[in-house]
Amino acid sequence: MLNGMKAEHKGLRTWIEIDTKAVRANYRTFRKIIPKKVSMLGVVKSNAYGHSIVEYSRELEKLGIDMLAVDSLVEALVIRNSGIKTPVLVLGYTLPEMFTKALRKNIHLTISSIDGLKTFLKTPLANIIPIHLKVDTGMHRQGFLLSELKKVLKIIAAEKINVAGLYTHFASAKDPNERVFTKGQIAEFETWRSALCLAGFTPMAHASATGGSLYFNEAHYDMVRIGAGLYGFWPYGKNFFTKPVLSWKTIVSEIKGIPDGACVGYDFTYKAKKATRIAVCPIGYWHGYPRVLSNNSEVLVRGKRAKVLGRVSMDMIVIDITNIPHVKIGDEVVLIGQSGKEEISANEIAERADTSAYEILTCLNPLMKRIYK
Repeated sequence: MLNGMKAEHKGLRTWIEIDTKAVRANYRTFRKIIPKKVSMLGVVKSNAYGHSIVEYSRELEKLGIDMLAVDSLVEALVIRNSGIKTPVLVLGYTLPEMFTKALRKNIHLTISSIDGLKTFLKTPLANIIPIHLKVDTGMHRQGFLLSELKKVLKIIAAEKINVAGLYTHFASAKDPNERVFTKGQIAEFETWRSALCLAGFTPMAHASATGGSLYFNEAHYDMVRIGAGLYGFWPYGKNFFTKPVLSWKTIVSEIKGIPDGACVGYDFTYKAKKATRIAVCPIGYWHGYPRVLSNNSEVLVRGKRAKVLGRVSMDMIVIDITNIPHVKIGDEVVLIGQSGKEEISANEIAERADTSAYEILTCLNPLMKRIYK
């Protein structure tokens, strides 16, 4: 075992750690924010934002989450086949030939267009598959337009159909500068909600994700959908509410000294200005460390920051450890997370890569081991 490496990391060159105490704390934070009568849905799409869809879903089920949400029926079936019983909502498009796979599995499907609704109604036993109607109140992605309201009501009134939910998605509820726009979305959603109620339907209404749950109490409705908040990252400004649950780590695999003027990596993009002590770490863009971080990022070694030198390769990065004493082969290197008093967040990586923390986390290679602790 290298340099006292923990048994759970033995045999691993890189791994992801999930702090289950932070998961519990984040869950309880949102339970306190929303009223007791409001249900909480945990969003676990895209491999639970890189955290492992099955393991994260299990953690949320143990905590008492009311519903889970995924992008595809494929993800929903992965959850079901793992023994998780919590109701699952598929947020994304479901291929018509897949509709019947949701039968009797407590899987709810999203229907978001007139064509999609008509196709769904041709499905055998469609009346026993719970659906959520998604309406477009201004984001202009999925969803029925307000101009289609009467047509939707006419279709669902003529069929025996299980309209279990009605929902929308806010374009920028997390941005305090866009409150007027979000208020407009809420007003349009209310129109849909009232119309369905008048027609005799009582769907579970939900509109707010993490941002809406924090800033628009009037939009809590019957359920809120919490994604980023449960994972403890906040893509807009400083996070005062929750704690990041994910850390990504690797090791030092090689150490050497290079002279003044020596170049590092492909295409000579870094040239040493003095004699430099470098270390190799066995991760790269295949693992999810963006190539755009070449010469543009830092990692943590022994509680200190070390710059990334040269190109990020497919499976390796090189870092400058000149000013970090006592570094040895096998030492832990933190890519996302804390080491001593230093911390590198997913947001920091995202800012350097000119993207979002969502992209950084969801692009973490699913083959890397997730260690829940």
